[in-house]
Amino acid sequence: MSASLLDVETKRKLREMNAAELIHAIDSQDQLLTVGMAFEERLRLAVDEAYSAFTHQKVTGLIRRAGLRYPNADLRRIDLVEQRGLDRGVLANLGACSFVTRQQNVVFQGFTGSGKSYLGCALAKRACEHRIRAHYIRMPDLEEAWTAAQEQPGGAGKFLRKYAAFTVLVIDEWLLDRPTESMRGMLLELMERRYGETSTVFCTQYQQKDWHTRLGAGVHADAIIDRIVHNTIWIETGTYNMREHTASQA
Repeated sequence: MSASLLDVETKRKLREMNAAELIHAIDSQDQLLTVGMAFEERLRLAVDEAYSAFTHQKVTGLIRRAGLRYPNADLRRIDLVEQRGLDRGVLANLGACSFVTRQQNVVFQGFTGSGKSYLGCALAKRACEHRIRAHYIRMPDLEEAWTAAQEQPGGAGKFLRKYAAFTVLVIDEWLLDRPTESMRGMLLELMERRYGETSTVFCTQYQQKDWHTRLGAGVHADAIIDRIVHNTIWIETGTYNMREHTASQA
C-alpha cells in the first residue's frame, strides 16, 4: 500500500467519509522504512497513526469546549498533596474516571485559595482525556445564564437540556451566593435530571451541614441536597492557601 495507490477519486471518497487523518497517514508513510512490509502491516500502521491523530483532535476539542478556568490543570501534577491533606490514592481513582461510570458526584470543599477550582478543572480535563463530555461553570455565571434563558421563548427548557446533557458538570463557587427562588427551582430540576445519569462536581467553601441554610432551608433545599449527597465522593481541600504558595514561588 503506497501513497500512489490513492488516486484523486479515492481520496475524495475518504474525505467525504471524514477520513482525512487516514489519507494523511498513508501519504506520509516513509517508503524506505515500509519497503518489504506486507499490505496488512502497512495498513495497520496507517490506521494506528490516523486513529492517534483523530483521538488527539477529539480530546483537544473536548477540552476547548469544556470552558475550563484552568485549561492546563493536571490531576496527576498536584502540588503539596500531603501538606494539604489530600489522598494520592483518591486522586488517582478520580483520574481513572470510574466515578463517571458509577454516576457518582464529587465535592471539593475547603477554604478560599485551597485549590478547589484547580482540582475541579483538572478532573474535568481528565474526563475529556477519557473522551467524556465535560463542562465547567461558576455558579454566578450559571445563575446569569439561567436568568437570560428565561427571557427567551423555550429558553428554560433548552437551558435544562443543555446542562443536564454534560456527562461531567463542574459547578464552581457552589452556594457562594444564596440562590433566588427561581434558581432553587432550576437547581432542583437540573439535579433531578442529572441524578443517576451523570456526574456533577461541586467546588465549595461550605461544609455539607451549611448547605441546607444556604439553599433557603425549605423543601427545595431538602430535595436538592437529597439528589446530591447520597452517591458522592467528598474531598476536603484543607486550609493551605495555594494562591499564596504560587505567589511566593513566583
